[in-house]
Amino acid sequence: MQALEIFAGPRAREHLRERGLRREDVRIVPAAAGGPKGVVLNPLDQFLFGDWLAASEHTVHLIGASIGAWRMATACLDDPAQAFAQMAHDYIHQTYEHAPGKQPKAQHVSDVFGAKLTERFGGAQAQVLTHPRYRLHVFTSRGRHLLRREGGLRTPLGYAGAFAANVLGRRAMGGWLERVVFSDPRTAIPLHLHDYRTHTVALTAANLQPSLLASCSIPFWLAAVHDIPGAPRGAYWDGGITDYHLHLNYASMHEGVVLYPHFQHTIVPGWLDKAFKQRHLATAKLDNVIVLSPHPEWVKRLPNGKLPDRADFKHYGDDVAARAAAWTRAVQESQRLRDEFAAWVGGTLSIDVQPLR
Repeated sequence: MQALEIFAGPRAREHLRERGLRREDVRIVPAAAGGPKGVVLNPLDQFLFGDWLAASEHTVHLIGASIGAWRMATACLDDPAQAFAQMAHDYIHQTYEHAPGKQPKAQHVSDVFGAKLTERFGGAQAQVLTHPRYRLHVFTSRGRHLLRREGGLRTPLGYAGAFAANVLGRRAMGGWLERVVFSDPRTAIPLHLHDYRTHTVALTAANLQPSLLASCSIPFWLAAVHDIPGAPRGAYWDGGITDYHLHLNYASMHEGVVLYPHFQHTIVPGWLDKAFKQRHLATAKLDNVIVLSPHPEWVKRLPNGKLPDRADFKHYGDDVAARAAAWTRAVQESQRLRDEFAAWVGGTLSIDVQPLR
């Protein structure tokens, strides 16, 4: 059973036919929001950043939302393979105090998770911000109007307004939530970001951890992060709301290809677009994108026949050990994604590259 599937846009497929994939061809690595689904990419991340791309000398832009932002920041640490292994352990074994049968309080989850980010990145800001090859770009969602501050009534009303606006179109949702990218100031992100209301802020030691926390702050599960240093005042939430799978204008990049390790082959623009299947289709913006994703038949062999997801918190309830065991096994099985990609780029395994759709 093949574990890895590879999809590519037209320009990327032509590139692969002519020269294959070389590490120096990769100019951008995106990393999607998606919560626990992202942990199945951990062994692949360890190989990509601890081995394959580590041998490169050119600039690579790492862009991420939510768990993807956490992953891409981890890639910038001095020992990325070890740091990714630690990240998987941290994610798998996360626990939060809560009343029986109740969801943990959002502020409590934010406090615990924020402390973990401080533990992993506090004192390591220079590793991230001065990496010789990588440039990190953290995507967040900043509330506007009712959503400019978090509140017991205004937040649900504001998100109802954002949902209604998004039915009309993604640009309309920009009236409620804008994209704010905390971006490495050394080199601008080599993409046009004109598709959606966007504000860019210099990524600094002062806002690295707050922006990562904000990018991971799922509404109603975590508290919003307010007034991040160096950024416009306001409430900041999960970057996946505006950019769930970072369906950006990669075709506007002038050279190279985009290598996208993903937990599925479709790239959904925003979190509120999940119900709009037509918006999941590939567009010309993805012409130079190569997607690495798990084969659906292989996924069926994982615990519970699926990727880890947030529903597992409810499914396992207080049996944290059972949930951790299932997620650990999923990560162990995901070593096949790493091994098959390594064999493919090494020329010892042939994988049919399918059109991105």
